[in-house]
Amino acid sequence: MPTISMFYGIMVQMFWDEHAPPHCHATYGEYKATVDIRALQIIVGRLPRRATELVLDWAELHQDELLEDWDLCMAKQQPKEISPLK
Repeated sequence: MPTISMFYGIMVQMFWDEHAPPHCHATYGEYKATVDIRALQIIVGRLPRRATELVLDWAELHQDELLEDWDLCMAKQQPKEISPLK
């Protein structure tokens, strides 16, 4: 599973051959969540409040890039890295 970004201890990844809706996976310590890229919300799992805010803020800033990476993964191509939240 390719890692597309890392910031503040949060790792964001995408799987190959995933199911709709377009989403990414965020891991922070022992916490894991699946983030719907279009709706900008956690659809599975959970993260601490502050990590949730950071991931959703980052996803909003990079929504177009995330959707492009989603398309690449669905085509079994390597997604591009996305700038971390600063």
